[in-house]
Amino acid sequence: MDRQPEADYPWYAVVDTDEPLAQGDLFEVCPVLVPQVPWTDEREFEADIQVYDVVVMSQSCDLQHGKLDLVLVCPVWDLGLFGEENSHYATNKGREELRRGDAPGYQLVNCCELEGYERDFRVVDFRNVYGVPSGYLAARTDAPRLRLLPPYREHLAQAFARFFMRVGLPVDIPPFR
Repeated sequence: MDRQPEADYPWYAVVDTDEPLAQGDLFEVCPVLVPQVPWTDEREFEADIQVYDVVVMSQSCDLQHGKLDLVLVCPVWDLGLFGEENSHYATNKGREELRRGDAPGYQLVNCCELEGYERDFRVVDFRNVYGVPSGYLAARTDAPRLRLLPPYREHLAQAFARFFMRVGLPVDIPPFR
């Protein structure tokens, strides 16, 4: 079977402001609310606002039919910064684990070379998942944004599902020797 040129399968597209929100949309500088623990009053609490670059993980069909009040997003880290925070992933061995999909909780996505939207390789962090009001993200569609394209978007969603569907066994089958 002949290999298709990479140009036939681009990773990203820039979507215009009139495009509805979809899974795989990337938003930079997105605030998320993180309640401080512990709190004593059930109706009032203190919270931090943390700012991340994020990718939308909620299903596009749910977003486009207005079925969600909160949109599921995961932080996205520049590979270099991710390696600074997690020294193992600054090594070739760690980066290769990311590339092969052998780092549970993380997924590597390709660099983007679209003019004006150049980005290095990035790491999606499944270990930290946030809900962002759909109205907030809809209001952020005032400027073009990057969107991860099929089949890479579906590959990301599948890795996310695999991470959350893991089952730890209380007693595993011993190794064959």
